[in-house]
Amino acid sequence: MSAPPNVPVSSSSASSNPPKKRGRLSNFWFRVSEGRAVDDLWDQFVADARASYGFYGKDVDWEEVESYSHWRRPFHIARQFFWALMMKLSPARRVLLVIALVLLILSGFGFRLSDQVVMDTKTESIAAVLLLLLLSLELADKVIMKRDLEIAREIQNWLVPSQPPEVPRAEIAFATRPQNSVAGDYYDAFYPTVSAAEGGKLLLVVADVAGKSVPAALLMATMQASLRTIAGDNAPLDALVARLNRYASAYSLDGRRFTTAILGSYDPASGELIYVNAGHNAPVVRRTNQSMEFLDKGGLPLGIEPSAVYETGTVSLRAGDTLVMFTDGVVEAFNESGEEFGNGRWLSAIRNLPPGTAAQALQYLMRQVDDFVGATRQSDDITCLVFQCK
Repeated sequence: MSAPPNVPVSSSSASSNPPKKRGRLSNFWFRVSEGRAVDDLWDQFVADARASYGFYGKDVDWEEVESYSHWRRPFHIARQFFWALMMKLSPARRVLLVIALVLLILSGFGFRLSDQVVMDTKTESIAAVLLLLLLSLELADKVIMKRDLEIAREIQNWLVPSQPPEVPRAEIAFATRPQNSVAGDYYDAFYPTVSAAEGGKLLLVVADVAGKSVPAALLMATMQASLRTIAGDNAPLDALVARLNRYASAYSLDGRRFTTAILGSYDPASGELIYVNAGHNAPVVRRTNQSMEFLDKGGLPLGIEPSAVYETGTVSLRAGDTLVMFTDGVVEAFNESGEEFGNGRWLSAIRNLPPGTAAQALQYLMRQVDDFVGATRQSDDITCLVFQCK
């Protein structure tokens, strides 16, 4: 691990700070900060602080706070935030935190036992040790959970394609960004039976399971397995979606864990895309003249009604056309002011796609979202798939 370049110094400063000592300090700071600039560290701290505020703020009764006078509100907000934090701890750790806070409050107080004897309490060191112990216990839990989530993320990555399939006269690019370590978003592009050279049709899928993190990721895995199994029977798209919906309904907790999805069957020979939109954000076909079409025919999200009927739509894709499929995390991304990226900005970005490859189009679209969001922490899973005809 090399230290950053040193700034030239005068001979007096060089003698008082030997290169070896300066190198150790540089290495220490590099290890602590992972080589990030101060601005990056500050942006990360601000994003973490906002996320924590939102996390604990969900447990604050804001209506009750509004009922108090302005000068009393800060105290009640602080009290509710304190209890929101306390209730996230186990009972034993709550007691540990209370003891540490009491010792901090008592530290520095003097007790006069007599005219000649005054006892001062110096308990801040004990309080610091208890707080450090509490922090270490919480970090141990977080590290164990993070390790398990990283394994789950690795398994989830196996379930989606890492490289797009070969498509005659077309290109595919995709990207996904989970809000947490694992996501409820799902994308796929595969030939269910035979390849394009043998006359096979390409199945394109983008789906979003209601919810986030581990529960949504587990349902995403079951959907991937059932879709791959059903698609292997070479059933028509509407029948495939109906069977997928019946399977999803059996595991949706009475519709509470539904899945929105867009599924399309693309014929490379004719350029025809047959699709079903199951309650998902309508994909956009951007034509070469910058006009746009929306793929909105379909039905209910998967898992709500077992007997739901799904309508298919058809669109012809020609050379130069671009199909953009995405999840709601794209349009619902918000900046530090709480303003959403929104459909208007997203459609404007699609309309103004620069010429280039599918990968370049995807990079351009994601950059528009990133520039708008800035340092604000991601609030939902984000997935985007770009299909471009050549």
